[in-house]
Amino acid sequence: MDMITDAAEVARHEANRAIAAAGSRVAATQAAHGEYLTFRLGAEEYGIDILRVQEIRSYEQPTRIANAPSFLKGVVNLRGVIVPIVDLRLKLGCDSAEYNHFTVVIVLNVRGRVVGAVVDSVSDVLELSGDAIRPAPQLNATIDASFITGIGSVADRMLILMDIEALMGSSDMGLMDSLV
Repeated sequence: MDMITDAAEVARHEANRAIAAAGSRVAATQAAHGEYLTFRLGAEEYGIDILRVQEIRSYEQPTRIANAPSFLKGVVNLRGVIVPIVDLRLKLGCDSAEYNHFTVVIVLNVRGRVVGAVVDSVSDVLELSGDAIRPAPQLNATIDASFITGIGSVADRMLILMDIEALMGSSDMGLMDSLV
């Protein structure tokens, strides 16, 4: 059990180090290609813009807010900042998951607001060139896929690339002021 916990801690540490390195790269490099933090929700793998990620933390039980939607797990105090915690599995309609030692919170900076996103595990940081990214599929009107920016292909893996700012900023989330 300690070996598994240590492996999860090493993965979080390496991802945090990669986030710091990616955040310090120049904008010109970012314009030519994209760097994505990849994570798992069930059997699916997702990617979000690395520049939106502030840090990765172990999951801790948040303080529940009365009458909040089920996907809003509550809030945590992160070095004096009260951070809302969103369970992306619940928000995206995935099967519910047990919280375990691989469960992490990706701390995001979205529109100047700090928000936490609970995911099953963090995979790695990938650099995708433009030809490795395909447009998002057109889906029927009953499915809201406005936050999906494309599908990334890396070897035999397919990543669902998300606009985390659009997802967290959507009106049904109630976390951000709507854009004027």
